[in-house]
This record gives sequence, C-alpha cells and structure tokens, in this order.
Amino acid sequence: MPAPTTLIARDFTEFRAAVSQSFVPLHVTAGAGDGFRGRIRSSSADEVQISEISASAHAVERTPELIARGERRYYKLSLILAGTGLLVQDDRQAVLRPGDVALYDTHRPYSLLFEKDFRSLVVMFPQRLIDLPAELVGRLTAVRMSGKQGVGNVVVPFLAQLGSNLDQLSGPAGTRLAHSAVDLLGTLVAAELDLARANADPHHELMRRIRAHIDANLHSPDLTPSRIAAEHFISTRHLHGLFQQQGTTVAGWIRTRRLEHCRRDLLDPVHAGRPVAAIASRWGFVDAAHFSRVFKTAFGRAPSELRRQLTESDRYLPPSA
Repeated sequence: MPAPTTLIARDFTEFRAAVSQSFVPLHVTAGAGDGFRGRIRSSSADEVQISEISASAHAVERTPELIARGERRYYKLSLILAGTGLLVQDDRQAVLRPGDVALYDTHRPYSLLFEKDFRSLVVMFPQRLIDLPAELVGRLTAVRMSGKQGVGNVVVPFLAQLGSNLDQLSGPAGTRLAHSAVDLLGTLVAAELDLARANADPHHELMRRIRAHIDANLHSPDLTPSRIAAEHFISTRHLHGLFQQQGTTVAGWIRTRRLEHCRRDLLDPVHAGRPVAAIASRWGFVDAAHFSRVFKTAFGRAPSELRRQLTESDRYLPPSA
C-alpha cells in the first residue's frame, strides 16, 4: 500500500490543483488576504482516503458540471481540528467548529467555506462501504455532529489519532484500520439517524432490526425474504415495501452486504491463506462460479485478481513490516 503523500502549496494556484488531485474535481477560490498557504497530507487503504488539510481562507464548490465528469460516488466526512468551516448541501448548512464533524455526498452539489486559517481531517470513501441505504444517509448531509458527546465522543478521537498516524494506513494493518474508520462512521451516522427519526418514523426501528438480522445471518444460504419476514412477524410484501421506500430491494441489499464482506476478507492479510471459494461460502455464496461473476460485475475485477493485489502490495512492504 502506498506511503502517505504530502503536498505543500507555495501559492494558491498550486493548492487549487492539489485539491482536485487529492479528492474529486472541485472549483476552488481564494479568500481575502495575501500569502496563501496550503498543505495536504494523505494516505489511503482499500479506497478509503484520509487527509489532513491545513490552509488559508478559501472556498470549494462541487458543481453539477464537475459531478457530470465522473460516475464514482463517494461520501466525505470533515472533522474540524482548528478554525471554523461552513458546509452547505441539500438546502442545509452546518457551521463546524473544532471537534465537529459533518458528512457530504460528492455526487450532489456542495460548498465549503473557510473564512480564516483552519486545519481539518477529511475521510473520503465509496458510498457502498457504509452499511446504510443511501436514501437514509442523504438525510444527514450537511448536519453538524458533535465529537464531544454520545457516539461522536468515541468516533472522533479515533479519527484524530488515525490522522496523526497516517503512515499506519500503508502498513500491514492499513486495510483493517480503514475499514474500522468507515464502520465507526457508519455507527455515528446510524446513531444520529436514530435520534432524528425514532419518533418520526414508526418503521425506523423495525428496519434497524431487519438490517441487523441480515448482517448477523449473511453466512446462511437460507437468508431469504420470506424467512426474514417470518422472523419479524410481517408479510413478505410489507418487507419488500420497506426496502423499496429506501431505494433498494431485499435481495439487492443482501447481495451487496455479502459482496462487501467478501471483498474485505480478500484484502485482509489475515485471510491470505484462505481459498476464494471458502471466503465466498463463509458469506453465503454456495456457487463459486456465480460468486465470481457477480463479484466482477460489482467491482470490475474477479476475486482472484483482487487477491493478487494483496499479494503484490505485500511484496513492497519494508522487511521490518
């Protein structure tokens, strides 16, 4: 896995290019004042990128024109370490101060404004890595979440520590650390959604239990809509309706969760000696040929090709690793 990179901008022009190079294409404008300074330090593992940014006042904007240039969908989460920032997306805005975090979606327009010098940590990851329907997560974009209370008081210190030790992402534990970061963010988002919707949506708690049941039983080939519905004392039709409201299907959700767990295992050095078929079976895929086809359709590479990526990355680790 690649070592951390550091981009130090000598002027605003260099910083503007570095921002789009480091993340997704963005329109960047400088704030008032002379002597612009900017620094971006980044590291990544398994498509999860963590970057620490220190810069002078500026604004960034993700426009519809820039969005149209790419098809990949990412979430970004900003943690303010020093200074303040204003995030705007989906007709919402969040003023962020040190210790605050907020989520935003790179596939929809957004803007970030920093009126003075600031320092922040940005976690960017493919939307499929978070185990919540996009329709639900979309309700939490540009919403301030505190890192000083509740679940945030657990998640934010972990992210801050990881940001101070970006070299760990390029080591043998990098993939697991990256997955832990995304899992914790998913937990934070789920907790915030629970607080916001517990009383507003009578189906919310039921869906939470159903998703937890699915995750706990992904290994079972008998995880079918009818079995899930019976376990929760609802009709199969009602179950399908609940998932349809969140922009997905029962079968599609199960398949996505199984594939993601298989993908994680294939990239995890702990499972390097386990056959691909055994990993597929562990997560409920009983037909190895079918698993290979749906995996390649989802990720663009066959399971064996992804496994080779792990082997090749290990080849470049320093001897002390």
